[in-house]
Amino acid sequence: MMKDCYLKKNSEFQRVYSNKKISGSRYITLFTAKNNRDYPRFGITATKKVGNAVNRNFIRRRLKHLLRENSHKIKPGYDYVFVAKKDACDSDFKDFKNSFFSVLKRQKKMVK
Repeated sequence: MMKDCYLKKNSEFQRVYSNKKISGSRYITLFTAKNNRDYPRFGITATKKVGNAVNRNFIRRRLKHLLRENSHKIKPGYDYVFVAKKDACDSDFKDFKNSFFSVLKRQKKMVK
């Protein structure tokens, strides 16, 4: 995955949040917005509600791993912001992965 594939600026995150295309599952909330590019861009957020810095980084690493493995299955031309929920730290990886795919499928952002 390219470095350009990640959202970094606050203004980029705010644009996606204001678009109001939201779907959620037990462990993840997904916000999407069109980006008029040939590739998807991703943002990962874990708020302080998730836990301390160790737990937040653990969740970010899990999400980055899933994105690296499955970025080719995700529809290009959109910005995606994944927000981890409070229970995400306590989940096992299998449930977390199912949650990841369920939010993408709800918004019909998976390539067939």
